[in-house]
Amino acid sequence: MEMQRRLVLVGLFIVGYLLFWNWQKEHESVVTSAPTAATASSVVSASDIPHLTTATTPPELTSKPAPTAIEARNDVIDLHIDPRGGDIVQLGLLTYSQRQGSQQPFLLLQDEPQHTFVAESGLIGQDGPDAQAQRPLYTTSAPVQSLAAGSQTLDVVLHYETPQVAIDKIYQLTRGSYVVKLSYHIVNKSQYPWSGRLFAQFKRDDSADPSAQSGLRISSFLGAAYWTKDKPYNKIALKSLGKDALQLQEKGGWIALVQHYFVSAWVPDAGSVTRYSTRAQDGMNYVSMIGSPLTLAPGQSLATSVHLYAGPKIQHDLAALSPGLDLTVDYGWLWPIAEALFWLLVHIHDLIGNWGWSIVVLTMAVKGLFWPLSAASYRSMAQMRKIAPEMQRMREQYGEDRQKLSQAMMEFYRKEKINPLGGCLPMLVQMPVFIALYWTLMESVQLRQAPFIGWIHDLADMDHLFILPLVNGLTMYIQQHLNPAPADPTQAKMMKLMPIIFTGFFLFFPAGLVLYWVVSNMISIAQQWVITRRIEAAEKH
Repeated sequence: MEMQRRLVLVGLFIVGYLLFWNWQKEHESVVTSAPTAATASSVVSASDIPHLTTATTPPELTSKPAPTAIEARNDVIDLHIDPRGGDIVQLGLLTYSQRQGSQQPFLLLQDEPQHTFVAESGLIGQDGPDAQAQRPLYTTSAPVQSLAAGSQTLDVVLHYETPQVAIDKIYQLTRGSYVVKLSYHIVNKSQYPWSGRLFAQFKRDDSADPSAQSGLRISSFLGAAYWTKDKPYNKIALKSLGKDALQLQEKGGWIALVQHYFVSAWVPDAGSVTRYSTRAQDGMNYVSMIGSPLTLAPGQSLATSVHLYAGPKIQHDLAALSPGLDLTVDYGWLWPIAEALFWLLVHIHDLIGNWGWSIVVLTMAVKGLFWPLSAASYRSMAQMRKIAPEMQRMREQYGEDRQKLSQAMMEFYRKEKINPLGGCLPMLVQMPVFIALYWTLMESVQLRQAPFIGWIHDLADMDHLFILPLVNGLTMYIQQHLNPAPADPTQAKMMKLMPIIFTGFFLFFPAGLVLYWVVSNMISIAQQWVITRRIEAAEKH
């Protein structure tokens, strides 16, 4: 009996720890003060451009006011391109609003004093215009370009030309897609060979994740991620990009910056050899890739390209773009269970059409799956309630003689055919599923700003009226009184504190997660009540 109580307490504390502290530890985000206006300036500095050798001295880039940004959009993204260098300095997600009830799209990329996160790209090397003292100034046919009705693609052509070279930098947007294809078409007009390399990178400051949850800012991983042939998913926390700087060369692959619900990734051609690196410098973090050498004989031309994904963490879209990219939907070490739960949740939603009710049905399905284990646990608890008076008599009889008390209790268990661990072990077996479902709900962008009923307008946000957390605490309290009370006064006090402790945790948890626990507890109460009544009815007959 004492061992059972200890295991129950240990199990409950493990769940509480893993649900709250361990997620923060494994997926901690960097929260720092906002950068100053000077740090977040859109003026390109010499340190922005990656260099092919560490011995190369960065050129001094003179700054000139850039013309008005070029705007391009399809039906899901709206991006702003700086003509000076052709970088993407703003990218809005048209189907994801900034906040609940807002008409403003969520800005995944932006260049503002309070938050700098941009996608830079260019041509470097011996003849690359982006390795020169002044980055190239591109021109285009129109300052605002949109995907036309009936068209599937939009090509935004930026042109740059000197007596030696003509370069078209082309951003191709596709209807319904968060993938932007970046292509370079280069013509060597000189009498000498032209050589260079394509580079692409993300430049980000140390500011907090803007897509993190409210309340205690419970969020998933914030930092860089990349692919290798030996390990498809690797990550470096944002605050470690300088300390644990990456220097890697791979055939194919990708490199990304990951945040809660969204990911931005550069994906080169699968057959090309690419150099990947990270660094932190002057208050900025850089996640970069440099392509294979490009060589052009006089009069020749060539084309090279890379893909940019900037959007929500939708697994099938990411997997279709590059192997391993879907793993940026980070389910933690219980990912096989979490993926199965997410698959089931999506299929339930396809039938119901509401993510809140889908969570309710998913909870019922999980509880149904574990019904045999739950039933065994509740039967064991009911039996322990039945023999509680005899256990108390033994304690009074043997007093402080723990050895004789333990022997008498074990003999009594054998006589009555009772397993003292029968009520605890089934609960421990279910804990991985509970934890995996927590990660599933935390990582599912589909729940972001998804309404449920009444006061629940966003299943990914905390319940600002605290109704669900308080109901959850009440259901835990009821469950506690359906179980036999611990004989140890210390353990009894600890058990009484558990509903209060978990209520405190869940005050700031996403409403979708708390909804799962409330429904799970209510089903458990019903199951336990039915089984207890059956056992009591059988004893009367």
